[in-house]
Amino acid sequence: MDFNVKKLASDAGVFFTRAVQFTGEKFGQVEKTELDAHFENLLSRADSTKNWTEKIFRQTEVLLQPNPSARIEEFLYEKLDRTVPSRPNNGELLGHYMQDAAKDFGPGTPYGSTLIKVGDCERRLGGAQREFLQTSAISFLAPLRNFLEGDWRTISKERRLLENRRLDLDSSKARLKKAKLAESKAAVSLPSTTSPCAPSAASCNQAPVQKCVFLPCDVIRMCVSLPLSCCPAAFQLWSEEVDKAAHELRVAQTEFDRQAEVTRLLLEGISSTHVNHLRCLHEFVEAQTAYYKQCYLHMQDLQKELGRFPNAFAGNPGLSMASSGSSPQGNATLPQDAASAVETDTLKIEEVQAPATGTRKAKVLYDYDAADTSELSLLADELITVYTVPGMDSDWLVGERGNQKGRVPVTYLELLS
Repeated sequence: MDFNVKKLASDAGVFFTRAVQFTGEKFGQVEKTELDAHFENLLSRADSTKNWTEKIFRQTEVLLQPNPSARIEEFLYEKLDRTVPSRPNNGELLGHYMQDAAKDFGPGTPYGSTLIKVGDCERRLGGAQREFLQTSAISFLAPLRNFLEGDWRTISKERRLLENRRLDLDSSKARLKKAKLAESKAAVSLPSTTSPCAPSAASCNQAPVQKCVFLPCDVIRMCVSLPLSCCPAAFQLWSEEVDKAAHELRVAQTEFDRQAEVTRLLLEGISSTHVNHLRCLHEFVEAQTAYYKQCYLHMQDLQKELGRFPNAFAGNPGLSMASSGSSPQGNATLPQDAASAVETDTLKIEEVQAPATGTRKAKVLYDYDAADTSELSLLADELITVYTVPGMDSDWLVGERGNQKGRVPVTYLELLS
């Protein structure tokens, strides 16, 4: 491999100079160029945007995929530029297990037929979740990732370059200051031509030539041999050094100003990033709304389907939905068996009279729509009077609310003492 020794030495010198300047700034021994207040605000805003975007991105990943192993697998496939293999999610897997269990228990049994219905609903919920994850990944996660891995890397690169330009600028300022100080000392020590102590031209010609040792950074010169007061060549040397340092300062200032302008434009683009992320956030909320609405509709359909199974709770007539802690999200129809249908024909609600004793107050747990004129529609959290009559199914009570009267399902009530 062909190495450019001069370039390598020059880069090493620049690195050494920046390190000396940076160390001096940390110890407060050298001056530092400060950026204007507006630029500092842009830097602070950019850092805040990056930090919060990264946190939101990571937590959204956890929300969409709680399994850390699956997240690592998706990350590796993405880095390898390969498609993640499709596999059923938890909802789809649960639905599959339920339907397989129904085949084993017998699809004609109440338990087996219910497993088939619930399993089908779980599979639909899993499909809705899959669609939600795909939509969110495209509309929300992808823009955040593009900012962190694209725009922010560009900003960070330009900021590092700006910091190097600032170190070069401050180093050039310090070099010029030292050169001017040495030049002024040489001018003060320079003897007059009429002075008896002034060396003659012959003595200067016979004197050893000034020797200069150049460090790799081509900045520091150590003049050896004669003192400054012995030869006017020293003054000329420092004058040339001042001119060179001034030229380097002008170049460093130009490069710093140019890089500062480039960095400023990138930092001001953070406002556009906020606008883009705002639009993506709206799309994420819309995707969530559509997902939860779809889940709600699926569960409503499932409740209606389960309501058509006869004697679904006949094995445990005292079971209450309130004791199980579940709460239906929409209106549902309680299972009605054949006895209830016969009872509707034989029992005339309008002829039923409340007993003198045995009436109780009950709190309605969930909304209920009456299936026919013999039933009473209910609203959640309202209080009604309930009682039983001879010959009525144990799953039902007679409820009264003002002048209204009708049969009400026990499972929708909380009986109060």
